[in-house]
Amino acid sequence: MKIPLFPLDVVLFPGATLPLHIFEDRYKEMVGVCIEQQELFGVVFARVEGLSVIGCTARIVKVLQRYPDGRLDILCEGVDRFEIEGLDNSRTYLQAEVDEFKDEGAASTRTDREQCTALHFELMELIGAHADEERERGSVHFAYDLDKPVSFRMASALPVDLNFKQELLSTRSDAERTRKLIAFYDAVLPKLRGEARVPQMAARNGHVN
Repeated sequence: MKIPLFPLDVVLFPGATLPLHIFEDRYKEMVGVCIEQQELFGVVFARVEGLSVIGCTARIVKVLQRYPDGRLDILCEGVDRFEIEGLDNSRTYLQAEVDEFKDEGAASTRTDREQCTALHFELMELIGAHADEERERGSVHFAYDLDKPVSFRMASALPVDLNFKQELLSTRSDAERTRKLIAFYDAVLPKLRGEARVPQMAARNGHVN
């Protein structure tokens, strides 16, 4: 199928929300068409070396604000991943022929999802990133259904290098993506735990139990 493309310095995951400020004329036109015809558009990570081949379709959930000069604030939601098969420059904005795809093989195990979630919560607490999610959702622990894959939710929330997020988006197995997340947490958490201990030790005036 052919969809409009929106190259951005962001990686969008299925189910994730994405607020956008639309100010360029070509994208004002693109968004206008998508709203009028209730169509999706594709978000792709724009690397320095070119567009990523794997992206995620986005649905416009709500127009938050319209400005007199035609600019828009919109709220979007990630839908499905796709792979670009060909580009089309016939309109003011870029379009692409794409193939949508789903995960292949078995999903992650409940044990791996529990481990991944526990490590994710610990990391987010250590970097102080859970406060916003708690205000938004009420209780973080009820925001994740461990009977279903959670890797996209975890990956979307992580404040990490976009190349790693793109790698996770491109991974076509929930089990493999969950293992990659666990490996990431295992690699970075020891340093964060050590950094968290420093102010605790300082608060004891140098007395370590």
